[in-house]
Amino acid sequence: MALVVQKFGGSSVATPERIQNVARIIAETYLSGHNLVVVLSAMGDTTDDLIELAQKINPNGSKREMDMLLSTGEQISVSLCAMAIEQMGLPVISLTGWQAGVQTNSAYGNARIKRLAGERISKELDKRRIVLLAGFQGINKYGDITTLGRGGSDTTAVAVAASLHAELCQIYTDVDGVYTADPRLVRGARCLEEITYDEMLELATLGAQVLHNRSVEMAKRYSVNLEVLSSFSGKPGTKVKEVVRSMENMQVSGVAVDKNIARLAVIGLKDQPGVAFKIFSCLAKERINVDIILQSIGRDDTKDISFTVAKSNLEKARLLLEANKDAIGFERIEASDRIAKVSIVGAGMVNNPGVAALMFEALYSNQVNIHMISTSEIKVSVLVDITDADRAVQAVHDRFFSTISE
Repeated sequence: MALVVQKFGGSSVATPERIQNVARIIAETYLSGHNLVVVLSAMGDTTDDLIELAQKINPNGSKREMDMLLSTGEQISVSLCAMAIEQMGLPVISLTGWQAGVQTNSAYGNARIKRLAGERISKELDKRRIVLLAGFQGINKYGDITTLGRGGSDTTAVAVAASLHAELCQIYTDVDGVYTADPRLVRGARCLEEITYDEMLELATLGAQVLHNRSVEMAKRYSVNLEVLSSFSGKPGTKVKEVVRSMENMQVSGVAVDKNIARLAVIGLKDQPGVAFKIFSCLAKERINVDIILQSIGRDDTKDISFTVAKSNLEKARLLLEANKDAIGFERIEASDRIAKVSIVGAGMVNNPGVAALMFEALYSNQVNIHMISTSEIKVSVLVDITDADRAVQAVHDRFFSTISE
């Protein structure tokens, strides 16, 4: 009798009819003989609706009270789904994150799981009950409710699977699996049978929205057997694993685009040791993450440093650097949020020279100008004008996946 963890996203439980569909999938898995823990997200746009409601009451509400509010969305989902399963005559119980022993730090709004005390879950499984667990939430050392931030339900599911040594963790979503590109944006995108943890982690970080990067990172660390599949189609999904059969045959596994970024250029820095440290330590203290970094060759005892941040952090980062202008020492800052990042990811790239050149050729052929480039063993990312983003990702996808199919 295997232990299976399933997770259903907001779109899968958005309506009463979809909750009934999820209940049927759960029942089929249970009746096939498996022990089952199911993590649910809030229904549809519930979290966004709660945030909007809070803004009307108090635009500056504390993060603690926001966590108290937002955690209710997942509780609604698990209780309604439990009722649907009860109606089928199957044993079921719904638990909140804190009832299940999801212990976190105290970073309200973006808490990290420190420990999963799974005694309650284990007791319920021993009674052969289906355990429905509210995702996205936990409890800190003060007894306060916390939420895990974006992708928190994915992280909850993987944490449960890792802690209880589940044989399989299935992430149900509204697409059939992990695609070579977003099928809503790119013609010809195809569903992958399998993908490595490293490739999936890069794609998740670069803008692919199928899995959150925190959950993939945890799955890799604890060797959780992951599968991404659709709650609507019933088709086999994509396996996420350490090594895949096609790794050396495929140069590129996926193409991603991220339009939620901005670029800052710090112009006229002194060409001397410690300048980069001053810039990025200043940003790190305010928890501003930096992605692509490019430093120019020194000229006339000065240099420039350009880097990208999330679009939501652009103004905060600019004001922070301006406030520290004298300490850092620079002439001016140039900022732009009219850019996008287009990336290719593939574990097979390391053994296939010329992959980056193929990407650049595709962009050149479609008259897309490149502003910045970043590479790793399994990734190449470029910055382009946001007006070129859709055309760029289509051109790059066509170039690689027509080549692979030949």
